[in-house]
Parts: sequence; structure tokens; C-alpha cells
Amino acid sequence: MITNEQKDLARWAMEFALQNGCQSASLSLYNNSNASFEIRDMKIDSLQQATENGLSIQLFVDGRFGAISTNRLDKNELKQFIKNGIESTRYLAEDKARTLPDASLYYKGGGVDLQLYDNKFGNIQPDDKVALALKVCDEIMDKDKRIVSSGSSYSDGDSFSYRINSNGFEGESSNSYYSLAGMASIKDEGDARPSSYWFELSLFYDELKKDGIGVKALERALSKLGQKKIDSAKLPMVVDFMNSARLLSPVIDAIYGSAIQQKNSFLINKKGEKVFGDKMTLIDEPHLIKASGARYFDNEGIATKKMNVFDAGMLNTYYIDTYYANKLNTPQTISSPSILTMPPGTKNMDGLISSVDKGILVTGFNGGNCNPTTGDFSYGIEGFLIENGKTTQPLNEMNITGNMISLWGNLADTGNDARKTSSWRIPSLLFDNVNFSGT
Repeated sequence: MITNEQKDLARWAMEFALQNGCQSASLSLYNNSNASFEIRDMKIDSLQQATENGLSIQLFVDGRFGAISTNRLDKNELKQFIKNGIESTRYLAEDKARTLPDASLYYKGGGVDLQLYDNKFGNIQPDDKVALALKVCDEIMDKDKRIVSSGSSYSDGDSFSYRINSNGFEGESSNSYYSLAGMASIKDEGDARPSSYWFELSLFYDELKKDGIGVKALERALSKLGQKKIDSAKLPMVVDFMNSARLLSPVIDAIYGSAIQQKNSFLINKKGEKVFGDKMTLIDEPHLIKASGARYFDNEGIATKKMNVFDAGMLNTYYIDTYYANKLNTPQTISSPSILTMPPGTKNMDGLISSVDKGILVTGFNGGNCNPTTGDFSYGIEGFLIENGKTTQPLNEMNITGNMISLWGNLADTGNDARKTSSWRIPSLLFDNVNFSGT
């Protein structure tokens, strides 16, 4: 954690920077740790453990901006380090868009505890972590004669940060996480080696699901036996809740201030317009208790709030930090999403599948890209043919092509199965009229 002594050092460093040539400054003190264990066929394949602590300072000097960081937190060493940083910043080109945020936008405190840190974090023993990973691998190992390899992993981490800005912001945060995953690869006909995985996440060790992960990974791998292509067609597409966020990512990228300012977005000048279909409602909910991604302020100290990013297809906001707000001469919002949610529908993935006479369930993406300027995309996919409301033939080596605006304009239904352990809580999705390329 960040101690009071470390906070005092940060405040001293801020004052020292202001007294030695900075007109304003922003300082962040951080302390992180993480560990991971990987198992391959019931043997430890790798292990990593790391801790990191340091101090980073953003310097605003005579209309110029510099950023420096160090993990040497001795006061005497910091004096020369800060002085050198200030002098170096004076050599940089002037950039008047680099300023601290408007102080009226800062988080002022008073929010309830978001419960993002597990106080038991330091008490979990390495032997227990390895045992969990071994248990997942054991759920796969030798359970089917076609298994080529079985693997699992355990990882965890915690982080603490303390930020102060010279125009009035002070805030701190703490987080922890735990992850447990299983991976299975199996032998199919010829050289085919279909594989799959399953994972569980939690902010709290006691709430981490620890059973059945390997079983699920193996089931998913076995379901891929006999994959093939089908004829090209325009069909409904169900995307499962494990992969639906992949299709949302280009949309979010397109509403960052950086993309707007650099004219590298297919959603330029679309704020206030209906760009997608009625089913596309996306909400940023930053203050959910015990939720990954929850926060009261962004990385500049700006207070977060609940926002309807898209409302029945209408784009309501961009993600614009201070720098790009100054560049664009527009009000800033916050720098990035916190927790993205979609209003749940009435069906889970199986329910969406049952509503489709003939279509394709997508359970994985294999490469591809989206043009950020036009929104045109092409992705490799794998999954299953849907016939009469049921999944039948496993598929792979097929592509979907189209444009993000038309794709999300054809969003027909949303599921109710979003994983609440993710900061992007996107459920299974049903799209109409998607172009599939196969044989």
C-alpha cells in the first residue's frame, strides 16, 4: 500500500518541482505486484513474480511538457532528478494544448468504498496458487485419448496508486485480481489440432470460481472436432459472450479524442446522430461495487459518472481527455471507459441460437482487422452452423466482412449472459445479414 510517509514524499516532490521552474505539475506514486504460474501436462512450465514501485511526474514548464519517472525514492536523489527533468523539458517544443485539467472537473471525494481490494491478498501462499493451477490441468489431463496437450495458469496481482495535481486534485486507489484458466488441445483428422480454453476472474480470492474450469476448456475443444468451411452466404450471426467485445472494440476506438483529432475515426462528427440500430444501447457505469473497472476518477483525476455512450443507436459522447479537448477546442469528458454495459435482453446465448432458423454462431476470431477511418472490417472466425435453432457443424477458416456502421445497425437482439467479472460486460449478440465467406 501507499504509506503516509510515501505520500509526504510525493507532496514534497510536487512542491520542489514548483519551486524549481514548473508552473504546474502532476505526480503519481504507484506500487504494484503480480505473480503467475503456468502448468503444462501437470508440470510447472513457468513462474513469474514481480513487484514495482515508483514515482512519475508530468512537468509543465514555460508552455512545454515533459514526463519523467523513477523507482529511486530517496529525497536527495529526487532533487537532482527533478531539476534535470525540468531543464530537459525546456528543450522541447512548445505545446499549448498540454495543460492540467480544469480543477472544477476533479473528483472531490466522498464516494462509498467501491470494494476493489482483497485484504487477504498477501496471505495466499505460493503452494496454494500452484495447487489451484494443477487442479485445473488435472481436469483435462488424460481425460480423452485425443488430447495432445493440457495446460492451465494461475495469476494474481494488486496495485496501489496515489495522485496529486498542483491545481488541487488528490486521490488514491487500490485494486486486486485473481485469474485461473485452462487450455486443451486435441488431435483431429489429418494435421488439425483444435484447441480451446476457459477462464475465471475475480477481484477476491474467496469469490474466484475454482472448479470445472479444465472440464469446460476440454468440452469446448472437443466440440470443435470435424471443423470445416461451408458455402459463402449472408446469414444471421450470433456472437458468444466470450467474444462479443471484439466487435465493440473498433467502435470504442473510434470515439477516443485522439482518433477524432487525427481524423482516424469512422464516427467523426457523429455525436448527437443516430448511427446504429435501436438495439445498440451502451452505458458506462463507473461506480458499480466490487466490479472490475470501477473508479471514481480517471487517470487525470476527472470525476467519472454514469453515461449513456450510445442510446438506441444515437452517439451521445466521445472519450476526450484534457489534451485532445484543448486540441479540438471542445469540452473534455473522461479519458477512457470504466465499465461498459448493455441492457440485457430476455435470452441467453442458447435462446438467441434457438431464434435463428439458419445462421452461424461465432465462438472465436482468428486474425483480421478493421479500418479505423472507414469502419470496413474483415475477421477470420470459427464457430458452428446453426440449423433449425440448434448448433450443428463446427466451422473454421471462414471470414466475416462488412462495415461497422451497418453491422451495428443490424444488431437484432442482445443476450442476458454478460460476464460480470469483466469491465466490458457485453453479452451474446445477434446480428442480421452478415457476410460470411467460406468455400
